[in-house]
Amino acid sequence: MNALEVKGLGKNYGNFALRNLSFSVPQGYITGLIGPNGAGKSTVIKTIMGMVLLEKGRISVLGQPVTGSEGSYKQYIGYISDENIYYEYLTMEQMKRIVAPFYERWDEALFTQYMELFELPKRKKIKDCSKGMKMKFAIALALAHHPTLLIMDEPTAGLDPVFRRELLDLLAEYILDENNTILFSTHLTTDLDRVADYVTFLNRGELVFSDSKDEVLEHYVIVKGSGELLDADVRRELVGVRETAVGFEALAKDRVKAQALFGDNVLLERPTLEEIMYFTAKGGKVTHV
Repeated sequence: MNALEVKGLGKNYGNFALRNLSFSVPQGYITGLIGPNGAGKSTVIKTIMGMVLLEKGRISVLGQPVTGSEGSYKQYIGYISDENIYYEYLTMEQMKRIVAPFYERWDEALFTQYMELFELPKRKKIKDCSKGMKMKFAIALALAHHPTLLIMDEPTAGLDPVFRRELLDLLAEYILDENNTILFSTHLTTDLDRVADYVTFLNRGELVFSDSKDEVLEHYVIVKGSGELLDADVRRELVGVRETAVGFEALAKDRVKAQALFGDNVLLERPTLEEIMYFTAKGGKVTHV
């Protein structure tokens, strides 16, 4: 069963458009939504949350269709934005009193537990909080009503390395309940290297791939070799070639095909998600270093 299904999603802003996006988020797993800044990740999430209206396509969340008039599915979503969406002049305790009544499954004891875990003073005004504290507060609010689907838009931005690791451990614990699902949007892919089960990659408003992380990392390959190998046929098999004085580095979409094409004349390396995103975003551009 899929916790989230997106079919043929389209949205046109004139200078930017989402084009026919279709992907799913399997229930019980962590799916990373990756792409460079401006790829369309936040627009997709805001459309899922009903903050941006659908123009084309359809979305279902936990089996319920997303429409402009029905919001009951949000009872089961914990949403963490990359921006501060709370009233700055209120304290964290006052803001919590506004948010809590909207959720039928609000757990005050659990909220207090997270506030203590994150060392957040309830009486501190939100405007006086650091970016990291605001993000921790958003996480505490999101988890306190026992969401089935946790949607996180750049959640580790502004967090120190220690808490980033603690947060990833917290997410791993949350996902132990096989009914729970996480959609984790980020351009900092090192976090997803550790915790993601599936990856959906957007670039310039289009879907590059949506698959299990292990399948993606096995299929793609980094190719390093001599510049003398770069004829026209070879370039067609490579993505985002980076040339240096001693050779070239590029991404190939098919490890088996690259191995057959180059044989022992190149070095083939397993890529990271960051490298796949970097070379794909460069596209057909050739960089000389």
